[in-house]
Amino acid sequence: MINKLWNVALVGADGVVGEQLLECMAEREFPLGTLRCLASGKEAGKILEFKGKPATVEELRHDSFKGIDIAFFCAGATLSREFCPSAVAAGSVCIDTSSAWRMDQDVPLVVPEVNPQRIAEYRRKGIIAVPAASVTPVVTALKPLHDRASVRRIVVSTYQAVSGSGRRAITELRKQVGELLNGRPVVCTVYPHQIAFNCLPQIDSFEPDGSTGEELRLLNETRKIMEADIRVTATAVRVPVFYGHSASLNIETVSKLTATEARELLAGAPGVELVDDPGKGVYPMAIDAAGQDLVMVGRVREDSSIDNGINLWVVSDNLCNGAAAVLRIAEILIEREFSANTEPNA
Repeated sequence: MINKLWNVALVGADGVVGEQLLECMAEREFPLGTLRCLASGKEAGKILEFKGKPATVEELRHDSFKGIDIAFFCAGATLSREFCPSAVAAGSVCIDTSSAWRMDQDVPLVVPEVNPQRIAEYRRKGIIAVPAASVTPVVTALKPLHDRASVRRIVVSTYQAVSGSGRRAITELRKQVGELLNGRPVVCTVYPHQIAFNCLPQIDSFEPDGSTGEELRLLNETRKIMEADIRVTATAVRVPVFYGHSASLNIETVSKLTATEARELLAGAPGVELVDDPGKGVYPMAIDAAGQDLVMVGRVREDSSIDNGINLWVVSDNLCNGAAAVLRIAEILIEREFSANTEPNA
């Protein structure tokens, strides 16, 4: 990696994703020069902590990106659509965690363990998109199996933590649990129904065909990242868990793949930890994934109802794994793409 420090802007620094990214930058000793924390509206002026020192959140403006090499966007699609072009015009490369640019044909959708070569395509629009937190662990687990046996179809059911909806959802679950344990009625503001001690088979709004926005993201983003005509059907469920998305994958491959072969492939796959000894009660759980940046895979078994079928249970910390993926993209960008020019924003 080039011996240089890089100027970074973090849009949405005050949110749960932004705060996790700050923590991850400190842990990974990212080669940081200037850090500019940005947020819109009343969050400007808030004091955050980075490496034990205060970091003041500045108001997000179209002129906030002068001198910035890499702009991390962790603030939602509306702000990304408005401000990414301004950042690019100022000479920044944007790495965006929202849904704003994921399906844009000129923007690479990247999971560093799956398709890092696509990072080079940032030059088309100056933006690199990061998939939904539910998609990253799915494609990370699919990649080694697809490379060996060609995945034809997947049935995916996700069980997603409330942290995927932000800080207000975490607070709502905590408050609802307290109210119910004390025999009091709950208030629902983030979700349409009570989330405490409940499961909601709805993430995002419903489409005309009955699918939700999140289920369509699982379909479309998986196919774009894998660069294959994989048939995908999905059900996305919000569960009363604070941190950690889980998923059940039923995979149909073109070539036969035994459970033993699948375990061997997964055990050697980048970004994957095989946790699979069910006879001893060992399998991935959200409480074990919390705070980890690996994708945990277990319950590997063959599906006897079809000729070439494999079942997996996949778990990852949606915040920690997501932040680590964003930084790995930035590190690859610096190492491979900025190497010929040590001052991309000059």
